[in-house]
Amino acid sequence: MPLPKTRIIPFAALLLCTSLTSHAADLSLPLYNWSQISAMEGPYDPNDPLAQVLGMEEIDVWGRIRKGFGIPDLDNPLVANQTQWYSSRPDYIQRTTTRASRYLFHVVQELEKRNMPTELALLPFIESAFNPQAYSSAHAAGMWQFIPSTGRDYNLKQNMFKDERRDVLASTDAALTYLQKLYGMFGDWQLALAAYNWGEGSVQRAINKNRAAGLPTDFNGLSPNMPLETRNYVPKLQAVKNIIAAPAQYSIVLPKVDNQPYFVTIGKTRDIDLKVAAQLAELSIDEFKALNPQYNRPVIVGSADTRILLPQSNAEKFKTNLSKWGRALSSWSAHTVTNARERIETIASKFGTTPEVIREVNNIPPRMRLKAGSTVLVPKTEAAIEKDISSDLAENAIMAIEPDVPDTRRITVKVGKRDSLASIAQRHKVSVAQIKSWNDLRQDKVANGQSLHIQVPYKPAARPASKQATRTPVRKVAAPRNATQRKAAPTTGKPRRS
Repeated sequence: MPLPKTRIIPFAALLLCTSLTSHAADLSLPLYNWSQISAMEGPYDPNDPLAQVLGMEEIDVWGRIRKGFGIPDLDNPLVANQTQWYSSRPDYIQRTTTRASRYLFHVVQELEKRNMPTELALLPFIESAFNPQAYSSAHAAGMWQFIPSTGRDYNLKQNMFKDERRDVLASTDAALTYLQKLYGMFGDWQLALAAYNWGEGSVQRAINKNRAAGLPTDFNGLSPNMPLETRNYVPKLQAVKNIIAAPAQYSIVLPKVDNQPYFVTIGKTRDIDLKVAAQLAELSIDEFKALNPQYNRPVIVGSADTRILLPQSNAEKFKTNLSKWGRALSSWSAHTVTNARERIETIASKFGTTPEVIREVNNIPPRMRLKAGSTVLVPKTEAAIEKDISSDLAENAIMAIEPDVPDTRRITVKVGKRDSLASIAQRHKVSVAQIKSWNDLRQDKVANGQSLHIQVPYKPAARPASKQATRTPVRKVAAPRNATQRKAAPTTGKPRRS
């Protein structure tokens, strides 16, 4: 049916205002002028972007999600347990849905473009509680919880300066592509979801095993073969779906999420400090990072592919403030360590700062030093104030650290009857000249019983043999815990996806 003309005027105003920021931002929605809007006639086409914009007043994003539900409901005893767990925690639901409100419109829009069920927009609720900084014990990161290898399989860049597993746009695109692949493999969304958590190889092996035994190969049929987390995974999504479908039934009040973009995309071709970008956009650092969590360092390296997300209302502020800035946008450069003996204190002195600053900005723990080949952030010098970090360096930069122990240690050697400087030097893998220098010797002769000082390579003392000693220590880096930190239903640790 034709769209009511009474609804055209307010949205025309919205679109005209939006066009003001079109040069600074990619709004993910096409811009129409007044003549296009006025002339719009004919039947309503839900796939037409203009019709979607004009229909924004009808429902909020929650309603849009409900309208696009497409996965058959799961009949499983664990669904009731998970529904009870979530519904009895209204504060947790409120925190998570409020956090989700920044991202939901974009996720739903991407799902609709691919004709995918919209309850998949709720999957980050299970994965990360919509925390893009979430990091698991299995090294899964971001809103969609990609482990490093799967992230690389789906072109999510992970380097010193950024981790696209946390990038809102890139990780969403990768997650939906992965889910589509899994659905193509199994032809069943519940099995695709199980594979997203457990790995497609694990699900396929479980199917083959049940098929050989003449047993069902749907989710419920495979569930006994699954680890506890995967067994609860699809029931969790069903539980959240139940609550979103009828929040009042569970005494839950969902925050209003307007059916329009929360953020816009701004291309950035010059380096810019995170603090400066937030200041120009008139946002707090926390809010800026909530939309741009992929950046690992206090500087965003500019390139043709660099983009930052800003709330629509702040995009024009960013553009205006940037035009008046008149100062360097970034205060950081990069330095590559070429010599293993180049200490942090030396680097700090070279760039006019302190070792504490170098350690803090590069996350180098105390009593650790840099290995040769490492790249670190350093303050810009006056001569390099307009010079940006090269894209090639940023893409390939690595930072490797090791315990800060002496390169050599001094030992005392007593000369034996048959010893000579040459034999002693050969035995300790040093030169005769070095021994003479360390001991102020003017000739090559030494006497039986004479004590000599020698510098030998430092070797850490061997640890006692035990099971504990043979384990490789893993340094875990977790997102800071705060009032909005994830507090998910009890499960086992997240399995590695195959």
